[in-house]
Amino acid sequence: MATIDLNSDLGENTPDRQVADDAAMLEIVTSANVAVAFHAGDPVGIRDTLTKAREHGVTVGAHPGYRDYANFGRVAVDIDDATLQADVEYQLGALQALAKSVGTPVKYVKPHGALYNTIAKDARQAKVVAAAVRAIDPNLVFLGLAGGVSIEIAERAGVTVAREAFADRAYEADGSLMSRTKEGSVLHDAQLVAERMLRLVNEGIITAADGTEVHLAADSICVHGDSAGAIQMAAAVREVLTGQGVDLAAFAK
Repeated sequence: MATIDLNSDLGENTPDRQVADDAAMLEIVTSANVAVAFHAGDPVGIRDTLTKAREHGVTVGAHPGYRDYANFGRVAVDIDDATLQADVEYQLGALQALAKSVGTPVKYVKPHGALYNTIAKDARQAKVVAAAVRAIDPNLVFLGLAGGVSIEIAERAGVTVAREAFADRAYEADGSLMSRTKEGSVLHDAQLVAERMLRLVNEGIITAADGTEVHLAADSICVHGDSAGAIQMAAAVREVLTGQGVDLAAFAK
């Protein structure tokens, strides 16, 4: 029986910026990438999401990003190594403290947004992020883009890795995610998304925007919590996969 993790980026709500229905998503996913307030979220909301994750038995991962709340962490930042490492370490430590306070451990790290996409190609920043993970907790699993440079860099640094694919994002022919600035980069058709993920799990193939068949090996599938129709997409992915005998389970136990 095939097994795959289903994750979502959560903990990103604040009173003035509500972007996701964390409570509903936590009834669907097996892992939650929880923001740490640099790109989104605040301590009260983050703690609430962690509490709900514990109640639903959902595995928690840290979701650190650039210090860029205004742009939701989705704009690339030219940042020096020392600042980036300290920023990532700070976020990991903060989430570990909040998670400990509600009785749930942090098991993995998935960088957010522009940081995630940058380190999928930029070896320098990828090395810094891997060093930050090792410095805070070498037992944390690094979750990165399947086929990205960040996976190779983290493995070389001695960090356990897991590979991710995206249900609600369009791909380029080289296996990278299509830029959000391009039309059609974010998918919304729940049934189409679910069928794409079933093929990914069964065949290791996802169709790029230009029709190219991209071969990917993935341990986890992401549905962004802030995407339009996110709950419907995540539910459809879960229903289709489990209906075809796929076991949904967290990659980081």
